[in-house]
Amino acid sequence: MHVETFTPTQTTDGDAVRLTDAAIRHFESKLISTPGHVVRLSTKTSGCTGYAYVLDIVAEAKTGDTAIQASDRLTFCIAPDALNLVRNTEIDYVKEGLNGVLKFNNPNVVAECGCGESFNVS
Repeated sequence: MHVETFTPTQTTDGDAVRLTDAAIRHFESKLISTPGHVVRLSTKTSGCTGYAYVLDIVAEAKTGDTAIQASDRLTFCIAPDALNLVRNTEIDYVKEGLNGVLKFNNPNVVAECGCGESFNVS
C-alpha cells in the first residue's frame, strides 16, 4: 500500500490504517458508479461514548487528508482531525449471516457504547 498526505505537506504515514482485501473489494464495488472518486474516513462527536466513524464517497481528497492508495481503483483518505483517533486501525468487511458489515479494529479504543454506535480513545 502506498500512503501519502496531500498538500500542504507531502509526508508518508504508513501506520494510518490498514484495509483488508475484503474491505478493498467492498469499497471498490461502491466506487464502480463513480470512477475517480475516493472513500474518505472522518469522525464526528456522537453517541454516549464520544466519536463515530463517518465514511463518504467524495470527488477528491481534501487538503491535509492522508491518502492511502489501497489498489489501482481505490484511494482511501483520512481526515486530519480523525487520524490520531484511527491510527493503526484495521478496517475489514465481514459477512454476518446475509448481511455484510464494516468492522473497525481500532487499537486506540478504550470504550464503546453497547450498541456499537460510538467509541472513545485514551
